[in-house]
Amino acid sequence: MGEERVIGKPRPIRDAASKVTGRKAYVGDMSLPGMLTGKMLLSDRPHARVVSIDTSEARAMPGVHAVVTWQDCPDVRYNSAKRMIDAQVPLTERVLAREVRHVGDRVAAVAAETEEEATAAVRAIKVVYEDLPAVLSIDEALAPGAEPVHGTSNVVGTLEKGDADIKAHLASCDHVVSGSFSTPPIHQGAIEPHCAIADWSAEGKLTVIAPCQNSFAYRVILSEIFGLPLNLVRVVVPAIGGGFGGKLEMTIEPVVALLSKKAGKPVKMVLTRRETIMTTRVRHGSQSRVRMGVSDEGKLIAIDVDCETNTGAYAGSAFNVAGALLENPFQLYKAPYVHVRVRPVYTNTVPGGAMRGYGGPEVYFATECMADRAARAIGLDPVEFRRKNLIEPDAVDEEGVSRGNPRPQDCLERACELIRYDAERERIHSLGSNERYAWGIGVAVGSHGNNCYGVHRDVASPMIKMNEDGSAVLYTGSHEMGNDTLGTQAAIVSEVCGVPLEQVGIVASDTDAVLWHIGDYASRGTFVICAGVKRAAELMAAELRKEAAPLLGCDPSQVELRDGRAWFEEGGRVVTLREVMVHCQAVTGRELCVHVTYAAPRGVCSYGAHAAVVRVDRTTGEVRVERYVAVHDVGHVLNPLMLQGQLEGGIAMGLGYALSERMDFAADGKPRQLTLGRCGMPRSTDMPDDLKTDFVCADGGEPDGPWGAKALGESPVVPVAPCIANAIADAIGVNISDLPMDPDQVLTAINRGEEN
Repeated sequence: MGEERVIGKPRPIRDAASKVTGRKAYVGDMSLPGMLTGKMLLSDRPHARVVSIDTSEARAMPGVHAVVTWQDCPDVRYNSAKRMIDAQVPLTERVLAREVRHVGDRVAAVAAETEEEATAAVRAIKVVYEDLPAVLSIDEALAPGAEPVHGTSNVVGTLEKGDADIKAHLASCDHVVSGSFSTPPIHQGAIEPHCAIADWSAEGKLTVIAPCQNSFAYRVILSEIFGLPLNLVRVVVPAIGGGFGGKLEMTIEPVVALLSKKAGKPVKMVLTRRETIMTTRVRHGSQSRVRMGVSDEGKLIAIDVDCETNTGAYAGSAFNVAGALLENPFQLYKAPYVHVRVRPVYTNTVPGGAMRGYGGPEVYFATECMADRAARAIGLDPVEFRRKNLIEPDAVDEEGVSRGNPRPQDCLERACELIRYDAERERIHSLGSNERYAWGIGVAVGSHGNNCYGVHRDVASPMIKMNEDGSAVLYTGSHEMGNDTLGTQAAIVSEVCGVPLEQVGIVASDTDAVLWHIGDYASRGTFVICAGVKRAAELMAAELRKEAAPLLGCDPSQVELRDGRAWFEEGGRVVTLREVMVHCQAVTGRELCVHVTYAAPRGVCSYGAHAAVVRVDRTTGEVRVERYVAVHDVGHVLNPLMLQGQLEGGIAMGLGYALSERMDFAADGKPRQLTLGRCGMPRSTDMPDDLKTDFVCADGGEPDGPWGAKALGESPVVPVAPCIANAIADAIGVNISDLPMDPDQVLTAINRGEEN
């Protein structure tokens, strides 16, 4: 591990210079000849049928080139989260709605020469609605006689896994603890709002430029909506100004494409923040009931989770998020009996979609709070309880398959060491509570998968081409989301092929230029995509050695590639990669280009343990996180600088989820949080005064990962909320079961405790 020249060294993100100098071109910065501006009319009611829509005034206004409504749309229902051409998923959404199902649903759209003209035309559209009954929460949607959002039931479906006799196994336990929990929808909060450019050429080819996380999936959905073969749909992703899952599902792109087709010109649409919050996607809200059974000795015997998720107005990611959530309770503890049921539920609210953690933050908030309660029920310290029950490195899954090299135990021990758990717990408890402040310490552990193995095909298809001067080009379907996934892939090519890092070019996320890619989600960037790039680089390195060997007068196995050269150390000879490639073209008569289709070999998880010290203001309910520690199992660290930033960013996102972020809805269905300021996202001043992070890697890291590496990605968000909740409960002696744990929530808990 110590001999790498590029891998394992700290490197800034590949496009850092262009970003900080303002030269990075995002979709909102781009312009095409003759391009128009698109704007949408959004529904102002949660559930209604469009009785009539009058666009005559809008069509006659200056600068207007196209006005579209449901009458102009293909009669096609689609699923905005469909990923593969043969996927079987619920089809509930249309490009523009005839029956609106949430405030912010898409009713009509305009393309005009200026934004002012487009906005004026949208305001001139007159719609007559017939209001229909609306359900704005999971409980309302499940109530007897509730109006169905789709079909005949508000339950999209039921996913269930695990022990069929869970009730009997719980009944046999010495102690059973139970609790109910809820988490709210929240906005992903990317700096860049949703935007897209569509250009429908005279030859019938549709090109969409959008900051999305899944260009090939968008291509499939667009082809199905507009009845085009895939060769006539091109999706290009130039840059993403933040995604966090919010740009995984298709949202406005079909509307922009429809406007371009109608106007015969390219159209760009950039949503405002208000529009982005109302009409795109949010994290799924959830409510869960959890039971845990333990023995007198502290062994966790049984876990039962029953959960509903709020999928909002359309199916989209309903089963995807529910399916990921379903797996989490099986990944962390050695409990022999586990049962999980998840039901995604329709409501007349903003559709639920992907967000960092993808079901993990919702369910781990419940189960990790319950782990603390189970420990207290038998008089055991929460850390000691986890030591007894967390999986070991030799763990196997419920089907007897090895989990690889899971290290949650190592993470927990290192986190306790960094926060000085025993000494800090003793110090805090010796302080007690004064009239105003109370202190507490809490821990939580979490996991997140690294791929989609076992759910659907999960492959990476990188291609590498050598140029005649010895430089290289990597072709990859990956989308750069700010985590340096492209830079890391280039570093792998450099490390393996000996091409200097600055001489590795990248062509990425263009469906006409790269091979098929299932998208950037599920924290698959390291374990699957980087492993595929490493495999391709190894094939290219073998070809380079084969070409260099006759020049060096040695066997290919004796050739070493580094620093833009091929070396025969034993013979003391060296040639440049430029000379190798000239020989390849002039003598051998061939080009060097390799590609692989690399399939994820198995499922694997990353783990993390967090610990926190909080101060609770008993008079205001304000919670201040004074100290925070996060330790994660990511195998071999490929770029420590980027991992550090990812981890700290994940903690910040988790703190907002825990303490302040929410999206709720007024009686008329309108979201109350329509600006970033009202969404409750944390500021830098809300971060812990003392923040420590670390990573663990033992026994060579993760088998099958590149150099033993696996992802960090989404896992940092997962343990934060339960860690803070457990620390608050330790401080005030009262459990909190609902997010966010804002001052009102904490004061209510304190008063409830005083009443008891």
